[in-house]
Amino acid sequence: MSPTDAERKRVVSASLTLGSAVGITALSFGLAAVSSGASVWQACALSFLTFTGASQFSAMSVVGAGGSLWTAFGGATLLAVRNFVYGVALAGRVSHGADGRRLPLFRRLVAAQFVIDETTAMTTAESEPRLARTAFWVTALSLFVTWNLGTLIGALAGSVLDTYALGFDAAFPAAFAAMLPAHLRTRRGRMAAMTGAVVCVALTPFVPVGVAILVAVVGVLFGVRS
Repeated sequence: MSPTDAERKRVVSASLTLGSAVGITALSFGLAAVSSGASVWQACALSFLTFTGASQFSAMSVVGAGGSLWTAFGGATLLAVRNFVYGVALAGRVSHGADGRRLPLFRRLVAAQFVIDETTAMTTAESEPRLARTAFWVTALSLFVTWNLGTLIGALAGSVLDTYALGFDAAFPAAFAAMLPAHLRTRRGRMAAMTGAVVCVALTPFVPVGVAILVAVVGVLFGVRS
């Protein structure tokens, strides 16, 4: 049975709302990226090409703390591995059109760029295939626009404001701290956090800046175990 207009409207409204709300976070990313030493165009390029907030925050936090670009890249890549798992879960929902045919390679590559936490959540919440596809694409496109626009505005503001005096240098650790509560409600989440914290604290006195954070991502292994 085809979805009704009311169902489509519900999905579109929810997807646009989520895309707009999460996109506001990009303002803080743009501001904090500049405060960590990135230029406006570098911050914007990171949002446009990477388009995964956790990895972006991770990379810039390592660079801002004095870590190397390779360390920043390594940590960001490890965080982005979860998107591969999301891709497997969404493949059957977004890789085919309404007629059941497999989408052209270009469209599948575009869809892959948009496989992130928010699109996965909205897509998997819909059991009807056509509503799931609508949720994916509306969330993806609205978030892509607001995320990149927010990054630009934040970065431009950060280039003329004293971000350290205003406290924006604390935006990255604050963003990560805000992500913790939901994960700490589960046993696996608590195990992952404990493992990462112990590894990071133990290695910090002995390794270059940023390396301890990169190695501490092994805690994620506890979070992805089923």
